[in-house]
Amino acid sequence: MKLKMRNIDSVKLTPYQLSYWRLNFNPAPEGAVDPSLFFTTKDTLNQGEILHFGIAFKNISPTAFDSMKVNISVIDNSNVTHVLPLKRQKPLISGDTIALRYDIDTHTYSGANTLLVYFDPPYDQPEQYYFNNFLYQSFYVKSDKINPLLDVTFDGVHILNRDIVSAKPHILVSLKSQSQFIALTDTSLLKVQVQFPDGSLHNYKFDNDTMRFTPANLVTGQNTATIDFSPSFATQDGDYELIVSGKDAAGNTAGQMNYKVDFRVISKPMISNMLNYPNPFTTSTAFVFTITGSVVPQNIRIQILTITGKVIREITKDELGPLHIGRNITEYKWDGSDMFGQKVANGVYLYRVLTNLNGQSLDKFADNGDNTNKYFTKGYGKMYFMR
Repeated sequence: MKLKMRNIDSVKLTPYQLSYWRLNFNPAPEGAVDPSLFFTTKDTLNQGEILHFGIAFKNISPTAFDSMKVNISVIDNSNVTHVLPLKRQKPLISGDTIALRYDIDTHTYSGANTLLVYFDPPYDQPEQYYFNNFLYQSFYVKSDKINPLLDVTFDGVHILNRDIVSAKPHILVSLKSQSQFIALTDTSLLKVQVQFPDGSLHNYKFDNDTMRFTPANLVTGQNTATIDFSPSFATQDGDYELIVSGKDAAGNTAGQMNYKVDFRVISKPMISNMLNYPNPFTTSTAFVFTITGSVVPQNIRIQILTITGKVIREITKDELGPLHIGRNITEYKWDGSDMFGQKVANGVYLYRVLTNLNGQSLDKFADNGDNTNKYFTKGYGKMYFMR
């Protein structure tokens, strides 16, 4: 500090002489970042992982600070500065410390970044020195580059191109991400379209009960979002195409091309000839058939008879296992036993199918090129059992 005083008496040439000069002042406070008291961070994280940062700032002077302003920002991989919101901290009396804690979502900070924290930035309030008020901390975020997995089922079944499906199917679309930190919670990550038989393309949105979006919940340990899609195609029979695209929150797409599958809708309830496979068989045989319409018949029974017409085994719908509109291969396999569990003799056996939907039996469905009639005589199929 340097003081200068100049006295002049231009009349008597006897200027006043200084007896004493008193200065009164209030010293400015002084604080400093102190990692020895508290400091926590990570230098490498996965994209979407939360950076839990913490640092201490101590008042090392006898003068108190007012409520403390703190600036915190991230300089990203492109050298763009992102100022993060932070409220003023408490006033800091002499010897007191602020243990600042801040959580940073690294979703948008892939690559190398620098975190800047500045306590009492100039000149928010007077301070003796500012050079010891800030901290630079580098951290690296590993980008999520793993593509998500997209899965589509019709009434619980993975269909093939040109398969027949229900006129009112339940289509379940699931998108699974390998990321443990960025949850799939945005409806914009999935897009569903259907091309109708007349060539028109229909876009579906989450604005009604036709499509319901269930976001992923990381608490369950699975980062999977689902769409329950329940359209109605009963007004127009023919060939449709489902088009689904998906991406995760990091922008990785579920494949280079959209998922597409062709399917057929036949709204009239019918059932095809029921074939058994393998035929002939030695240990067991399953049944293969196709159902059209919107709902599975309430009653389906398969009767197995001797060539004389005696029923030796009747298989109920519950025994056949889950059935759906379209092509079915039964979980049930007949092992050549009668209704009492006794093995029948080798030879030829007949079988027929009885159906009931709302009190009426189903008409026969014959697909284009169906040549299964040669295996049936008056509605009865033949199978050969040999041990």
